[in-house]
Amino acid sequence: MSTTEAEIIREYGPYPGVEQVGGVTFDGKAVWFAAGDAIRAIDPEDGRMLGAIEMAAHAGTAYDGRHLFQISEDSIHKIDPASGAVLATIPAPGNGGDSGLTWAEGSLWVGEYRGKQIHQIDPETGAVIRVVRSNRMVTGVTWVDGELWHGTWEGDESDLRHIDPATGAVLDRIVMPRGIGVSGLESDGADRFFCGDGQGGMVRAVRRPRRDPR
Repeated sequence: MSTTEAEIIREYGPYPGVEQVGGVTFDGKAVWFAAGDAIRAIDPEDGRMLGAIEMAAHAGTAYDGRHLFQISEDSIHKIDPASGAVLATIPAPGNGGDSGLTWAEGSLWVGEYRGKQIHQIDPETGAVIRVVRSNRMVTGVTWVDGELWHGTWEGDESDLRHIDPATGAVLDRIVMPRGIGVSGLESDGADRFFCGDGQGGMVRAVRRPRRDPR
């Protein structure tokens, strides 16, 4: 297992009226984040606010290439990002204890904070396909290049963990500075992780470590 210190590339915010950030996702152009009473979109290049969809949005946010998904209490809403309309709703597997959310391999992947686990679920029905265990409380969840990563946050300690989706074994860790908690997590598909700050109205870009070519 490799352990590295987080390299924070950029901080976005804080934003007026945003007390804390929950879920985070990326649609290829904008970073969307859950801001309590709305899902807000920002430009990852300059941090300017691009728009918002008003709804209960305290936990995970995801994007499947066409739609946004947002955890609202014990449900997951499927949303048209252009109009903000809720197109469908399914139950969240953690019954209100859900945290991170991402889309990969035709499924939604849902973190359950205190349960220390990640659920792969059917996006149409909410049926649980499998459960991946972790040994830390799970916050944000993301996939990148076939790798499953999740955030952790306990007390003043937080990190990003690459885990084996079959066993839950930790393969790599990126340790955040003490006092910075990771709530939402999303990859841009390249060299950045976008991390929500559950203690403040900020989003941080963290560099994804390069793989040793050997």
